[in-house]
Formats: sequence, structure tokens, C-alpha cells
Amino acid sequence: MNDIITAIILGIVEGLTEFLPVSSTGHLILATELMGYDAQKWAIFNIAIQPGAILAIVVLYWRTFMDVLKGLFSLEAGAIAFTRNLLLAFFPAVILGLTFGDAIELMLENAILVCWSLIIGGFAILVVEKYAKPKESGGIAAMPAKKSAMIGLIQCLAMIPGVSRSGATILGAMAMGVDRKTAAEFSFFLALPTLTGATILQMFKHRSEITTDDLSLIGIGFVVSFIVAIIVVKGFLAVITRYGFAPFAWYRIAAGAAGLIWLTVI
Repeated sequence: MNDIITAIILGIVEGLTEFLPVSSTGHLILATELMGYDAQKWAIFNIAIQPGAILAIVVLYWRTFMDVLKGLFSLEAGAIAFTRNLLLAFFPAVILGLTFGDAIELMLENAILVCWSLIIGGFAILVVEKYAKPKESGGIAAMPAKKSAMIGLIQCLAMIPGVSRSGATILGAMAMGVDRKTAAEFSFFLALPTLTGATILQMFKHRSEITTDDLSLIGIGFVVSFIVAIIVVKGFLAVITRYGFAPFAWYRIAAGAAGLIWLTVI
């Protein structure tokens, strides 16, 4: 298949799945396996296009970021608490990512692991949806520091491909009583330092392997994932407000089962 078409397809997959609790990394790995792409060739690409989806959050929530920046300069308590909570949730991923980076990269080659993670994660979502008692939390700035740090630890589960970073953080927050909207937005904002840091680390680590052609393809995937993510994020909040996370849970279970059948039988 033409490399440009492949870049567009993977960009669409990234934009569709990055902020949904279905695992963007898992879907990119499965897309690579199921469609016959060279997994090693596209591994760095899959990581490098993540900032495209991140930029969508910056564009959609630019007023929030501007308010926080202005608040930090004027030492407003709300802006300081907002930033503190994001940093506390970000640090566990930094520590584990730097410590176990090589082991994490090896897991990215395991499509079977992705399928099982999708299935198990789907059932986990159904359990949290049934038994969690989320309450109006007053927004990200009002969350206790301890709760933010715990969400950061839960986010680290997403280092296992197929778990879903957004799913882990959103459902972890809900299990601790955070309402759906705040949990989702906290996951969106936490993606900025987490995914940006992961992308910079991997790009630097593999800098000698990246060619000019690779950069062109990454640029295409970046733009495509940005456009698709803007559309998806807007619809995502509307879906979870009305239907909760159960539709995503059943999708994960079905996708994981279908992936297992494809990889082991066909």
C-alpha cells in the first residue's frame, strides 16, 4: 500500500481513538498487524503523530489554558491548584517511563496482548460504570492533590498496550468519585504533558533512524489526527453525558475478541 495512504489511515485511527477509552496505541498496533504493514517501520510514526491529537485539545480548550496561564502569573489559587493536579498526575508516568522504557517498547510489538487488554479493560469499564458513585467534583482545580496523584498512578496502567490512557484515567477518577465530565477533561489535559513527553523521548531516542521521508509522513499523520480528534472530542463528551461509557466497553470487548480470532485463526 502507498505510504501516504498508510499515513492517512493511521492518522485517522489515532485521531479517532486517542481520547476515547479504547486505546489509540492498541488500535494502531492492530491496524499495523491486520492490514499487513511493516510494524517496525511504522512504530515511531505511531508515536510521533500523537501531538496532532494533542493540538486538538489545545485548540478546543484554548480559553481554559489562557485563563490558567493568566492565573499563574497573578498567583490565583484555582490556576495553581489546576497546574498542581496535572503535574502530580504526570510525574508517575515520567518515572515509570524512564525506568521501564525498553520493556514498554517490547510490549508494543505484541498484538495478542493488545486484544486481551481490550477485552479485560472493557469488562473493567462495565464494573466501574455499575458500581462507581461519581459526584459533582467542582472541576479539576477543586480535586484534592492526593486524588490527582492516584489518577496519575492509574494512568501508568496504560503503558500496557490496549489498556487505554484515557480509559484508565477517566475510569480511575470515576472510581474515586469524580464526575464524568471532570474525569474526561482531566484526561484530556493530562494528555498534553504525558504524550508530548513520550513523543519527545522516543523521537530523540530513535533520531538516527528517522529520515526526511519519515518526517513528511509524520507531518501528514499529524494533520489528519488533529482534524479527526477535534471532531471526536466534541462528540465524545455528548455521548458519555447521555449514555455513559458502556458503549465503549462493549466495543472494546468486541474488537478484542475479533482481533484474537483474526490473529490466531485466520
